[in-house]
Amino acid sequence: MKNIFLFIFFLFSTITFSQNLQSPDKQLELTVGVNKIGRPYYSLNYKTKPVLQTSFLGVVLKKTNTLAADFEILKTTFSTVNDSWKPVLGEQKEIQNQYNQMTVELFQRPTKRKMNVVFRLFDEGLAFRYEFPTQPELNYFVITDEVTQFALAGDHKAFWIPGDYDSQEYVYNETKLSQVDVSKLDMNNGIGMKGPMTNSRIQSPVMMKSADGLYINIFEAAVVNYPIMHLELDTTTFLMQSHLVPNAIGDKAYLQAPANSPWRTIMVSDDARKILASKMTLNLNEPSKIEDTSWIKPMKYVGIWWEMHVGKATWDYAGSQNAQMAQDAELKPTGKHGATTENTKRYIDFAAKHGFDGVLVEGWNIGWEDWFGNWKENVFDFVTAYPDFNVEEVQKYAESKGIKMIMHHETSGSVANYERRLDRAFSFMKKHNYNAVKSGYVGKIIPRGEWHDGQTMVNHFNWVVERAAEYKIMVNSHESSRPTGVHRTYPNYIAAEAARGNEFNAWSIGNPPMHETILPFTRFLGGPMDYTPGIFEIKMNHYDATKKEQVHTTLAKQLALYVTIYSPLQMAADLPENYERYPDAFQFIKDVDLDWDETKIIEAEPGDYLTIARKTKGKESWFLGTITDENARNSEITLDFLTPGKKYKATIYQDGKDAHWEKNPKAYTIKKMEVTSKTKLKLILAAGGGSAISFIPLN
Repeated sequence: MKNIFLFIFFLFSTITFSQNLQSPDKQLELTVGVNKIGRPYYSLNYKTKPVLQTSFLGVVLKKTNTLAADFEILKTTFSTVNDSWKPVLGEQKEIQNQYNQMTVELFQRPTKRKMNVVFRLFDEGLAFRYEFPTQPELNYFVITDEVTQFALAGDHKAFWIPGDYDSQEYVYNETKLSQVDVSKLDMNNGIGMKGPMTNSRIQSPVMMKSADGLYINIFEAAVVNYPIMHLELDTTTFLMQSHLVPNAIGDKAYLQAPANSPWRTIMVSDDARKILASKMTLNLNEPSKIEDTSWIKPMKYVGIWWEMHVGKATWDYAGSQNAQMAQDAELKPTGKHGATTENTKRYIDFAAKHGFDGVLVEGWNIGWEDWFGNWKENVFDFVTAYPDFNVEEVQKYAESKGIKMIMHHETSGSVANYERRLDRAFSFMKKHNYNAVKSGYVGKIIPRGEWHDGQTMVNHFNWVVERAAEYKIMVNSHESSRPTGVHRTYPNYIAAEAARGNEFNAWSIGNPPMHETILPFTRFLGGPMDYTPGIFEIKMNHYDATKKEQVHTTLAKQLALYVTIYSPLQMAADLPENYERYPDAFQFIKDVDLDWDETKIIEAEPGDYLTIARKTKGKESWFLGTITDENARNSEITLDFLTPGKKYKATIYQDGKDAHWEKNPKAYTIKKMEVTSKTKLKLILAAGGGSAISFIPLN
């Protein structure tokens, strides 16, 4: 008792300044202060419950004093914002932006330097960032670390992945914070290139749930000219501290005043649905910098892609699929190459027949025989096709069918090579009527020593999107740093991967059934994901009797993902012939929309289940998706989101009575019924299953 008293006495005796701020609904309360030695700190409560205890703030500068102590308060100003804006593409037609702001101007007397910390308190959480004003004593400077702390109030349940500088393609782990230990993970997980890790460093966003029912998420927004933030966790005190991804020589960020850090965000609610419904990340980004956005449109596409993952075809012309063939090897076609003119025409025909917008072709360009694993600089030139792919012929055929072609640019991690050739590549795209590109960054980065999540690469990913906008090209990046809402500023950044996608199910241990119930609480908070759902032939022994790999969902859950996973770019990822065997189930993929007026999070629990309904932009039709983890689940849904007084035809795609993600994944049933806003639907989800429903107005 005496030690506790002394600690409390010391804590309060060191505080020399504090100021409070409440969220608009007064449920969140922020306390900001500077202690006796000039260290800025903050704490956060939700409905009087502690979310973050006293947490210190600051940055470390190279070869000079840190901006973390010896501060005094010059001025504190308050402001309030309550407005709205309309996204080009999105989950709702209008987004409300409401927050209370506190700007704390700090002065470090020994160095005569100024630093501001700006706090914004939304109803769903807190955001803050560091701002470095123009000043004589701070012009060019190098940040070597942040000392931003998140002092959590308990040993929460957490959904986390390792703090790997080079990849986010990990299965999520569900443990207590005290049990986080990267060394205990099975790294035979299908990830081809792994970066540095430590036992207790994890990536943001990290989703948590406290013992008393608080949902807490730590993330960041508007990462521009700055490295990605990982989190170093003390598994005994539950203190998280920001860990910035370094560059090749160990520095973190090169800045010139005026400058600012990204926003650090803490979402909190006692209702998991509010985390998913939040648009705080988007609100913290700048408005669109593209004046004419008429060319930015949602796309539903098919493509030459899955057949390579299941082993039916190859990316390379020679058909070796080893990606490290000797450079001087004679390229003799084996008939396994997927990206041929004739095969592409087959996909174009399929897309046109079923009302799709585009066709993606991977493996069309030379270089795939020797592109991976050797840190090779000059691999792809992005303009030269293999002999069996006629760019002009494909272009004319696609145009005759009303289909857009989607370009593929795999860089093999050689960013220097890609940047040298980027304008040539984009000009080639425009010449041949491609308005969207899927970029890839598999492998170690060149410039050598850089990481996917470092400042150099963050700048590259953002710059490519900015440059693409000048050509009116939409970008879908794979193996990039995870998005942080920058697609508000550049809405042509139509989607990204930056997480463990559906393809891992084809050739690795795969994605466990709970995976898709966690992604909305983590990766999706930063932006839409090209997850590539819609796999109907679940088990890979369909292609090779010796294969044991499979997708860890039912077929009905694959349909539901088109609603629970938001993206204005959605792929029907399976092979055309597989869809043709299940035309009744395929109808949902054809019908489901991609751009929305309204989104309702009906029920949600991270790692367990999720139900979302969305209203089509400009129409009265609705679509609903519900998914579960490895546990079967019964759910009763009230359709009160439908317009009162209207009747709808509901087409329900659901798991069959004996469906199971592993034992019987393709068992499904389809039924139709008339419903209104007063109807209650009882849905039965199989283990690893789901249901997808379309609601089309009848009057």
